[in-house]
Amino acid sequence: MCDETIAKIFTINNATDFELMALAVFQYQYQHNKVYRQWCQLIGVDVQQIQHSTQIPFLPISFFKTHIVTTTTFTPATIFESSKTTGAQSSKHFIKDVQLYEQSFLQAFEMFYGNTKDWCFIGLLPSYLERNNASLVYMVQTLIAQSNIAASGFYLHDLDKLYTTLQQLEVNKQPTILFGVTFALLDFAEKYSLPLQHTIVMETGGMKGRRAEQTRLEVHQLLQESFATQQIHSEYGMTELLSQAYAKENGQYFCAPWMKVFVRNEDDPLQVKTTGKGVLNIIDLANIHSCSFIATDDVGTIQKDGSFEVHGRIDNSDIRGCSLMVV
Repeated sequence: MCDETIAKIFTINNATDFELMALAVFQYQYQHNKVYRQWCQLIGVDVQQIQHSTQIPFLPISFFKTHIVTTTTFTPATIFESSKTTGAQSSKHFIKDVQLYEQSFLQAFEMFYGNTKDWCFIGLLPSYLERNNASLVYMVQTLIAQSNIAASGFYLHDLDKLYTTLQQLEVNKQPTILFGVTFALLDFAEKYSLPLQHTIVMETGGMKGRRAEQTRLEVHQLLQESFATQQIHSEYGMTELLSQAYAKENGQYFCAPWMKVFVRNEDDPLQVKTTGKGVLNIIDLANIHSCSFIATDDVGTIQKDGSFEVHGRIDNSDIRGCSLMVV
């Protein structure tokens, strides 16, 4: 698929354009992604009968743990790797072009929050910084580099310094986004109570055995009380994707135009719907060099406007570093 066609992915602005591009990407990946093609053949898909995005087969996300999932053969520029529990296999996402990832997350961020240069970005992501090749760290690191604000940066375990920095940013009325893994935000909130009027708290998920599991509602209520803010924002992403969804309020996520979420029936995984409750399937057209059609292990509900909530994970699925709390 040529660069000009790939560029069209980021100009999608309506449902018709999305459908046409999704079908084109499906045909391309079916032809050039060996693992995906074998999966489609295994489940008996007739490629000629695929006329709509809901009919496209979705690759189980577990394949990223056991196979090299690439469209065409290439030497990866980098490999993003998921966190893992003891004895578990991590997912690996082989990235052909990091600039494609950057375009995806930067363009999506600016759709939701405006110019990156106007924001101060703070990363409270200790569990991610302590390992190599985390896609979330790459994203936040790039946002920090885009910022014109000198205070932008990562904070590993120095909560005292983070508190002092946020205090000064609040005094300066500087728009700030605090990207934080869930357990680290809760640790910070328990140690400090700091009214945040100019700072968005962006929860990225992830308890990973660090604390007792809590529902998203419970977590957000604790953070709202500690930081005297009406809403806690959330980012939904994963190692296997190149795009993110954002929730500005009430845990209701919205996607960029080149990303779309569906639900499948857990008892009949080939039955896919655009609304309702089920297990989430994701089309991420930016994932052109890997697989754009992924069947996740997250349970959620999709509304008629395409927004979605995440309730937790299906039974017996691995605990992931970016996992969300079970309701």
